[in-house]
Amino acid sequence: MSTGAHAERQLENEFFRVTRWTIEPGGHIPMHRHDSEYVVVPLVTGTMRVVNADGGEFDAELVTGQSYTRPAGAEHRIENRGSADAVVFVEVERLS
Repeated sequence: MSTGAHAERQLENEFFRVTRWTIEPGGHIPMHRHDSEYVVVPLVTGTMRVVNADGGEFDAELVTGQSYTRPAGAEHRIENRGSADAVVFVEVERLS
């Protein structure tokens, strides 16, 4: 079953995992947990919906090149509820 999202692993070593994510309009990244602290580097300006494991939701406003970080333990589903443009970002996870 397609989720409308795909990941391209760009780098992985003992310290970092770097993944480029593309979420098509109407697509999502299924519920998942981040075991490591991570940084998101948006490649587009847009909005993605974050649905937390506890059911809480909020819009994350992305600005091209304006990075942000989240702590280890974040658990959520990411959605592109837009109807026109893909949400694209690079995720950098610190593994150790």
